[in-house]
Amino acid sequence: FRSNSDGETLFQYGDFECALFERKGGHAPELDNLDNIEVMGRYLGRLHALGATADFKTRPAVDIDSYAIGSRQFLLDNEFIPPALISAYESLSQDLIDILQDRFQHCAYSSIRLHGDCHPGNVLWRDETPIFVDFDDCRSGPAIQDIWMLLNGETHDQQLQLEAFLDGYGLFYELDLRELSLIESLRTLRLMNYAGWLARRWQDPAFPLAFPWFNTEVYWDEHILTLREQFARLQEPPLQLINGNH
Repeated sequence: FRSNSDGETLFQYGDFECALFERKGGHAPELDNLDNIEVMGRYLGRLHALGATADFKTRPAVDIDSYAIGSRQFLLDNEFIPPALISAYESLSQDLIDILQDRFQHCAYSSIRLHGDCHPGNVLWRDETPIFVDFDDCRSGPAIQDIWMLLNGETHDQQLQLEAFLDGYGLFYELDLRELSLIESLRTLRLMNYAGWLARRWQDPAFPLAFPWFNTEVYWDEHILTLREQFARLQEPPLQLINGNH
């Protein structure tokens, strides 16, 4: 942040509030490199340690109501789902919501301030350092929300990545390993929320140009197939560390 002589970092320009940052370039992080994963863990651990010191005053939370239930209802109320697929979508999405409610109810986690959309595309890598960008989706929720999107590959690959990540992360903040059971639930929420996010903005002329594949029958066929695959994933054991602890 750039601040003035009074230490203020938020400024007013016309009707807009704004903040100034030093301009930095970078490239996509190479997350198949476990050393990079560990560095990422150190920086995200510092971010979460700060995030846990207070609560958001106005930002929403990562929750089932807004990500899943609200998105589902908006899609159905505004007739985005093709008629031939409505029955399949209605029953499948409700089954997923029922599972998600049960999973979150049975996982006691601490809610902290998060980046909220911490996928590799929102990280610039420069001089062996990650620069996190695009905080417009920041919310409160479980710490694992900012971690699971950085893991990829088969289960064993993800376990190795998670071990390396926690080597760095644990220097600054401790992950409650019970949150690993929420990874597939959070992935499901992201899938359902993304469809709703696009639908809510579909009247913006920029969106059909940027996402021409959205709201076609092929898209909804594939979306329902993806949700079915996610339903199966939710029946599988959650990701675990290789040695069972950290």
